[in-house]
Amino acid sequence: MKKFLAVSLSTLILTLSAASVSLAGEWDNLPKKKVTALGLYFHPADAMKYVQENQGKVLFLDVRSREEVQFLGMSTLVDANVPYMQNPEWPEWNDTGKNFKLVPNSNFSADVERRLREKGLAKNDPIILMCRSGDRSSLAVNLLAKLGFTKVYSVTEGYEGDIASDGPLRGTRSVNGWKNDGLPWSYELDKKKVYGSAS
Repeated sequence: MKKFLAVSLSTLILTLSAASVSLAGEWDNLPKKKVTALGLYFHPADAMKYVQENQGKVLFLDVRSREEVQFLGMSTLVDANVPYMQNPEWPEWNDTGKNFKLVPNSNFSADVERRLREKGLAKNDPIILMCRSGDRSSLAVNLLAKLGFTKVYSVTEGYEGDIASDGPLRGTRSVNGWKNDGLPWSYELDKKKVYGSAS
């Protein structure tokens, strides 16, 4: 019996070790702009599963601008929208990006802490951040890490996903992401979750 338990325990340890290696390796090829200081990531479906299995123990935030949320909808599972970057009152044109410039939200970390307190959570509890495609969420993770947050995950494909590089949908955000994966979202917004409306 002891020999069986020892063999089973060894097999379990090896299996878990192999799983950890494969999971760690999965993120080795992330584009540099999506890499975070904490190295914690989710694909959209995995984020959804984690939130569903840990209700009340995790804060799930959409860090896109209010305009993105208004016109593109939002996941029905997020706790709130807290923009990492936002449009100023009179946005300037960005020639490089061919869009309107976004500016940092100076209240971002304070708003994250407020949303944590509302759920009875603290800086060392899990937080999941989702932006459009995983770029801004990685920057937001890095900011929070500098401020002492320890378990902040980035949804690597974001809400809309990456841009297709070829095919009939070339140039569109149609490759992956929360919406393209068919995960729950809606254009109908909850006032309590929208930034600035419930403050």
